[in-house]
Amino acid sequence: MTEEELKIILQEFCRLPAETEVFEFKEARISYDSNKLGKYFSALSNEANLKGKSHAWLIFGIKDKGRTIVGSQFRHNRKDLDNLKGELANKTTNRISFIEIYELHLPEGRIVMFHIPAAPKGIPVAFDGHYYGREGEKLSPLTLEEIERIRAQVALEDWSAATVPDTAIDDLDSEAIAKARENYKNKFPHQAHDIDCWDDITFLNKAKVIIKGKITRTAIILLGKPESEHFVSPAEAKIRWLLKDAKGNNRDYHIESCPLLLAVDKIYAKIRNLKYRYIKDGTLFPDEVDQYEPFVIREAINNCIAHQDYTKGGRINVVEMDDQLIFTNLGSFIPGSVEKVVKEDAPEEHYRNRFLATAMFNLKMVDTAGGGIRKMFNYQRERFFPMPEYDLSEDKVKVTVIGKVLDMDFARVLARNPSLSLEQIIMLDKVQKQKPLPDEEIKYLKGFGLIEGRKPNYVISAKITASLSNDELKAHYIKQRGLDDEHYKNLIVEYLKKFGESPRKNIEKFLQDKLPDILTESQKKNKVTNLLSALRIKGIIRNNGYSKWSPV
Repeated sequence: MTEEELKIILQEFCRLPAETEVFEFKEARISYDSNKLGKYFSALSNEANLKGKSHAWLIFGIKDKGRTIVGSQFRHNRKDLDNLKGELANKTTNRISFIEIYELHLPEGRIVMFHIPAAPKGIPVAFDGHYYGREGEKLSPLTLEEIERIRAQVALEDWSAATVPDTAIDDLDSEAIAKARENYKNKFPHQAHDIDCWDDITFLNKAKVIIKGKITRTAIILLGKPESEHFVSPAEAKIRWLLKDAKGNNRDYHIESCPLLLAVDKIYAKIRNLKYRYIKDGTLFPDEVDQYEPFVIREAINNCIAHQDYTKGGRINVVEMDDQLIFTNLGSFIPGSVEKVVKEDAPEEHYRNRFLATAMFNLKMVDTAGGGIRKMFNYQRERFFPMPEYDLSEDKVKVTVIGKVLDMDFARVLARNPSLSLEQIIMLDKVQKQKPLPDEEIKYLKGFGLIEGRKPNYVISAKITASLSNDELKAHYIKQRGLDDEHYKNLIVEYLKKFGESPRKNIEKFLQDKLPDILTESQKKNKVTNLLSALRIKGIIRNNGYSKWSPV
């Protein structure tokens, strides 16, 4: 935007009688807490989505009351200001960041204008794992109703469920249908006898691949003849395998079109799953394993098929290098956080292509009961290999699976400490890959003695190469990371029921030694604010004024 355009926007906001859900003024004369900034980013992004706006604004250097320009020295160095994009993206859903950060140098002082994109359709934006919104001019947790409203935006439109005009059963591949029947029987063995009696139309209706005899886009993608791909145009139903050498030069390639049910095996057959040998501690005899667990390859490809955004007209890619596989599909990662998926180990509540995902589940291609991604991590763990790496920085999902030991210290940690949680292993995996760590993860890993060194050059601690007991791990984990929010909410409710009414400061004091050590004092106060707000919104407790709280 030009300077004149920014001045016009600023003047329009200053003329409004009050702030709205999609713009906010802050003085921020010298500094501003980055965690609070992230919360406002989440809140304004979500509110822009709910209000049908394409973006929102957060403006530093202006007093809210009176609209007086006071100027801001917040991150006065331009490079430091631009670094904020990456810092916030690391903690936001799908690494969403500012569209742009503008500076206006007015006679009254410097103005910083954050141009915030609306939350993507169907995907509420979280900061540091929490969803925020606005109650008038105040920051507050995004309500469950609002979260569901945003998520329902995807559920209302399912590209994969649309029927295709001028198509018939003859446009589907007979070999693919036979394979689909075989997979369906394996998935539902109690129906095996009935399946043999069904004609193809009945079977495909039962398997939820077609709808009342009408051919769907899902049917074309999974079972269509290669020449039927044009029925879903401009979408592509293709998987490309590409072989690269150590220098990144292309050595070979192969493209498979629909039916993708059969294409998965053909692409899998192209991948050279060589043997990998390494010597474990305490033995002179080498261990030999496949570079890649077959489940991991198939799961990654099938996830690409299920979650591809076909409206973008691209193809799925599988890139094979000497010691790694890279899988990519177009479209944002709807769960938002890979760590969240691994930790919760639960089925997704929302799918981009719900009809397609259901059909793939029925045809034994994916497991919508959840756990597929977690299994991928566990298979890598069993080999002492690096964890799968998810890059969500663009509007696509890129998964890298490494087929070798990257760091012997990391391998020793996994071998000697089987009680480490996947969450802990994922953090250590960032260390061995020399990836940047958020401050709270650094504090956690250092507090546990898992890493040593100085920022940013951390290494896995020699201490952790000795085994730790399961009880030690559990106790320290709870002390460092804390328990889930429901636990703390229940404590607050029990406390208020016992004492009837309590000032906020007493509640903070009560929770002080119960909240995780990883939080700073400021973060603990914010945590209490979020817990109290969530309970108030649900009607469980109420604010009686003067920061006093009581049960309803």
